[in-house]
Amino acid sequence: MKAIVLAAGRGERMRPITDNMPKPLVPVAGKPLIGYHLDSLARCGIHDVVINLSYLGSMIREALGDGARFGVHISYSDEGPVALETGGGIFNALRLLGPEPFLVVNGDIWTDYDFSRIALSPGSLAHLVLVPNPP
Repeated sequence: MKAIVLAAGRGERMRPITDNMPKPLVPVAGKPLIGYHLDSLARCGIHDVVINLSYLGSMIREALGDGARFGVHISYSDEGPVALETGGGIFNALRLLGPEPFLVVNGDIWTDYDFSRIALSPGSLAHLVLVPNPP
């Protein structure tokens, strides 16, 4: 299975922190948010990852490179200067994701959800995981 990590947005609610840094690169306990996802994906056996880019995307590409230090291989889907939003970003990346089911993760959140627990039921088109949102 492949995964796409959504990382193209501006992170408006985190301004001024995100004025000069994309939200997925904001460090939490010394590690960028997106790094936690990449480590978790590798642990559960997902090693082919697509990351969509727009706002300050070159910083994400520079920080993560090919993904080897996280145990994954990263391909980038560049959306240009204006992000295509969630659906457009995924659609734009389909050429890199291929025809099989894939995992979608928001790159600007933190979760300890075990991605290996995700399994599509036969005939299902999607499996949505919701986690509690603390106050």
